[in-house]
Amino acid sequence: MKYAVTTKQLCKVFGGHEVLRSCTITVERGSIYGLLGRNGAGKTTLFKLLLGLLQPTAGSTAVLGLDITENRREILRRTGSIIETPVFYEHLSAAENLRLHLSYMGLPERRAEETLELVGLPHTGGQRVSAFSLGMRQRLAMARVIVHQPDLLILDEPANGLDPAGIRALRDLLIYLSRHKNMTILLSSHILSETEQTCDQVGILAGGMIQGEADPQDIARRCPGGLEEYFLQLTGRWSA
Repeated sequence: MKYAVTTKQLCKVFGGHEVLRSCTITVERGSIYGLLGRNGAGKTTLFKLLLGLLQPTAGSTAVLGLDITENRREILRRTGSIIETPVFYEHLSAAENLRLHLSYMGLPERRAEETLELVGLPHTGGQRVSAFSLGMRQRLAMARVIVHQPDLLILDEPANGLDPAGIRALRDLLIYLSRHKNMTILLSSHILSETEQTCDQVGILAGGMIQGEADPQDIARRCPGGLEEYFLQLTGRWSA
């Protein structure tokens, strides 16, 4: 299976407004794919369609080689996602939150501590999540989506709330998961410099469609202004 995610002519209409139209995307297995677009371009809608949280108006979607309409439970079992503000058991510690999540999935609870170490939350002890900073909560959200070792991560603005050191740590984590754990990662971001450093492929969503897909290194060769220039070229005529 070459592609972890594919859509063909995907369309989604809300109240007569076409958010996505003929949207076709291809994400190679084991790669990090950055989905870029202006606010309201439809990035979150696309992610929800891939997870089966929304039903398409038209078109088809395959995730991990499976049709989302027929295999949603299997796809969710093999996927980790951050789409909206994560919700935790506030009175429990980070480790307790992860252990509870693992127990729901019938997986060994020993993965909790090693995963917290991986995301930079070691030795949080009995500290309740209610006392966590925004950055710590975002790290815990990452821990929860990778603790079951999924094949695919779908992350909507995963760097939100992180300081520069946290953003760099996230970048290193994503590259590690892709290169050493063979996870496919599909993420959205407004931080173009991070996208350039992290992603193997970039897709620009504008006008309800993927206007271009390219390797950041190829973009750098073709556009003197780099990813920013490429982004503005493809999204300019769709601006408000």
